[in-house]
Amino acid sequence: MAALYPRWGVPKAPVDFPSMFGRSAEVVVEIGSGMGDATATMAVEDPDRDYLAVEVHTPGVGNLLSLIEDNAVENLRVYNDDAIVFLDEYIADGALAEIRVFFPDPWPKARHHKRRIIRPEFVALMRSKLRMGGLLQCATDWAHYADVMFEVLTSDVGLRNRFTRQAPRPAWRPVTKFEQRAVDEGREVTDYSFERVG
Repeated sequence: MAALYPRWGVPKAPVDFPSMFGRSAEVVVEIGSGMGDATATMAVEDPDRDYLAVEVHTPGVGNLLSLIEDNAVENLRVYNDDAIVFLDEYIADGALAEIRVFFPDPWPKARHHKRRIIRPEFVALMRSKLRMGGLLQCATDWAHYADVMFEVLTSDVGLRNRFTRQAPRPAWRPVTKFEQRAVDEGREVTDYSFERVG
């Protein structure tokens, strides 16, 4: 963190993407990048776009910083703190081409549901940061959370489901150990892909 965050990390300040990446390109934000292996792979395989990973877990950020450095991934940066504050205070409205929220904490206990990231007020915030036609992509391996996600995303009048209900699993998303464990344990993975229309 001490050695690499100053180079590849994002400070707590309004983000100027062209200055940060040295070019003007579409930007994808991933919220909750975990240990970062899948994020690094997606960035490497999509060199024409720029990626920004947001992760609160410092060891995961450290691992992703090492992956960026070791593999010379020029189109990926990392922000280490709360995603809601980051989007609200540091990202301009309409600045993003895509936001990805893969396997967020389901907070299965009812008293913890208010901590879930896919809830109406945060979905509205994420939508405001997408350009028109920008995508909000989500995935979960918890069936109940999948139903809640669908209800919350569908209820946002500024978003349109690109599919009848769930989206096909995107081929560009690497299968992480976390996802593979869910599949091995018999849990179905549900993907959603919504487009900003308003």
